[in-house]
Amino acid sequence: MRPAEARKIRGGRPFGKPHWPSDTADTAGFGFAGPPAYFCAESFCDGIHRMARLFQDDRLVIASHNAGKVREIAELLRSYVPRVESAGDHGLAEPEETGDTFIANAALKAHHTAAGTGLPALADDSGLVVPGLDGAPGLHSARWAVRPDGRRDFAWAMERVNAALDARPKVDRRAYFVCALALAWPDGHCETVEGRAYGCLVWPPSGDKGFGYDPIFMPDGHAVTYAQMAPQAKHAISHRAEAFRQLVARCFRS
Repeated sequence: MRPAEARKIRGGRPFGKPHWPSDTADTAGFGFAGPPAYFCAESFCDGIHRMARLFQDDRLVIASHNAGKVREIAELLRSYVPRVESAGDHGLAEPEETGDTFIANAALKAHHTAAGTGLPALADDSGLVVPGLDGAPGLHSARWAVRPDGRRDFAWAMERVNAALDARPKVDRRAYFVCALALAWPDGHCETVEGRAYGCLVWPPSGDKGFGYDPIFMPDGHAVTYAQMAPQAKHAISHRAEAFRQLVARCFRS
């Protein structure tokens, strides 16, 4: 895809409602191979394609209060960022996730954290998408696990997904995980990417590793679920690993 064509596809869109190019689009001009990255509108608000911004700071704030997630991201970026902090370290409240895409929610959290700390911020938003359920649980993957009494229970969430599929016997059980990453700076610039992992849903759940919907997700090309894989094997093929490969290629090149 030539830069001029990229401008027509990606430029001048309202923030939070990006235009989604085809998964088969030529991304060779954007610094990485594989599925295309998607960008916050601020990077293209004047309709002029700009080169990706390289991260050159020594501090990065992770827009999360989840200590496990912060540790995982810090490990993934330890070769590129000397000091990683969390939004919780800065006393920031979590913003309401009002976006209508994974990219929009990740960007919303990253912008909120960058503005509140005066430092570059990285946010992610992820979930399980089942086309046969009209995309559910999708953006609401975490909410599907919240019981009426407020407890979070992913075993219950997996039962809900399986019951919904059983109620549509002619629908296949294809699914994919999505991880959107947004890296925002205090001046409003934002770089975003999205990684996906495709597979199918199995029943009953299998494996005791991983978390969330991992026990019912069998990635393409494998005969075991995410929850049956050793962590290193899962990380090599996961949606989050793919998103980080894209982000590093765009913004953390040495």
